[in-house]
Amino acid sequence: MKPLNRKDLFSLEQYSENRSEFRARVLEHKKDRRVNIGPNLSLYFEDRLTIQYQVQEMLRIEKIFESAAIEEELNAYNPLIPDGRNLKCTAMLEFTDVEVRRARLAQLVGIEHLVWIRVEHQAKVFAISNEDIERSTTEKTSAVHFMRFELSGEMISALRSGASLSFGSDHAGYPYSAEVPATTRTALLQDLD
Repeated sequence: MKPLNRKDLFSLEQYSENRSEFRARVLEHKKDRRVNIGPNLSLYFEDRLTIQYQVQEMLRIEKIFESAAIEEELNAYNPLIPDGRNLKCTAMLEFTDVEVRRARLAQLVGIEHLVWIRVEHQAKVFAISNEDIERSTTEKTSAVHFMRFELSGEMISALRSGASLSFGSDHAGYPYSAEVPATTRTALLQDLD
């Protein structure tokens, strides 16, 4: 997928006029781009459209209209767009109770390096996480991580031929996995060359 540039974006005025329709389109698009691993870990897979929405929202909220500032936003968000050989996601550890969240994030240190993808009959591929900045400490992991899963040509071919797709965690404190439904598998295939 090509990175976004300024020509791909709405102006603030255009976005204000089109926001409701664009937002509805993006939310519909995102429905098949989420994978839940166990009760508390969700992977939200990014692509060009989801990132455009995030950029447009940042520009709107911050009232950014100057060229240099728009380029800064694009430079920050473009790395989250898959390049055709990988899948990229925002991983969120979600706990509603504050005390439970605090305790579980302390127990799940290192989980971001133990989340994997598996194409049927192939080896697991572990996520490359938080390439921009470290989000965890030795005392606790972050509730949000940015992950990239690199896939071989053989894996992509297998997926195109109908192989199943699953995600999971090998962290001792969070040993869950999930097979991806066909609708999600189809959506994620669009990210691959």
